[in-house]
Order: sequence, then C-alpha cells, then structure tokens
Amino acid sequence: ECGKSFSWKNNLTTHQRTHTGERLFVCTECGKSFSQKSGLVSHQLIHTGEHPFVCTECGKSFSKKNHLVSHQRVHTGEKPFACSHCGKSFREKRNLIKHQRIHTGEKPFLCSHCGKSFREKRNLIKHQRIHTGEKPFACTVCSKSFSCKNDLRRHQRIHTGEKPFVCSHCGKSFREKRNLIKHQRIH
Repeated sequence: ECGKSFSWKNNLTTHQRTHTGERLFVCTECGKSFSQKSGLVSHQLIHTGEHPFVCTECGKSFSKKNHLVSHQRVHTGEKPFACSHCGKSFREKRNLIKHQRIHTGEKPFLCSHCGKSFREKRNLIKHQRIHTGEKPFACTVCSKSFSCKNDLRRHQRIHTGEKPFVCSHCGKSFREKRNLIKHQRIH
C-alpha cells in the first residue's frame, strides 16, 4: 500500500494497522482502543494513577516517558522543533505544527453548524458555544454564566473592584482595556 518493507511479519502486520485503522487492543476501563499493545499499556497508567517517569531536576513525575522528555526541555531550554518559514523554535512538535498553520493558512477544525474553520481546536470549541448556548463558566458570587473564561474574569472585576488597566498620563484606572483605550484618546 505504501511501499514500506519489514524484516519481520509481525512488524508488517502492526504497520498495516496504520492504513486499515484496525485497533485490536481495548482498554477494559474506558473502552479506548489502540493499534499496538504498547499504546494500551501506556494508556492504562492513566487509570492506575501510576507516574513512573520522574524528572531528576525537579521531582515532577509523569505517566508517559515522552511527557517526561518534553518536560525536561523546560530545564535545558532545548527547542528542537524549528519552523522552516521563520526559524521560530519550539519544545514540542505539536506546538510547531500549530504555529506552521499561521504560514500555511490551514484551518483544519471545521464547525459543523456554520462551516467556519479554525487553526486551533480550542477556538472551534469556544466558537461552537455560540450555537449550543453552552455557558460553562459561572460566577461564584452571582451565578451569572459565560461561554468564555475571559468574559467571566472580566465580569468578576465588578465584584472585586479590580481595575487593572491604568492610564499612564493621568493615573485613572479601568476595569476593561477597551475603556482605557477609549479614555487615552482624550490625552
């Protein structure tokens, strides 16, 4: 199918599952399935709570070795994944892939309701709340709900009295950045 060859039949069989999508190894806890046994074994650590991979630098532990390897780059400063378009580097490959969509214009996450597409899955999820009416972020003071976490944060300033946006000309402070910008036009 793809031209790859293997010395051992079982390696070929395992590889062929990437084409067929066949997933023989099923987690008895949650039903998630995997094409390789190693994937299932690694996944099952989520249910046992086991974190056998420990960072020698800070003691933080992980259920998967690749998560530890990725974490260790925080300490080393290593960013092995570089963008071929602009040279910006990343600690994790997934962040490079996400970044490259800026250059390619690719927006792979499509809203099934209206057809609008997004570069990042989290932005699609946020957008879909427009259609579903879901408001998962509730104020603990007055119970008002919001579809976006930032909207909740902004709202909470009504209760706390916090005004983090300060005019550098006169010192007047504002709850919202847009009000500071509007105010600065008078200076």
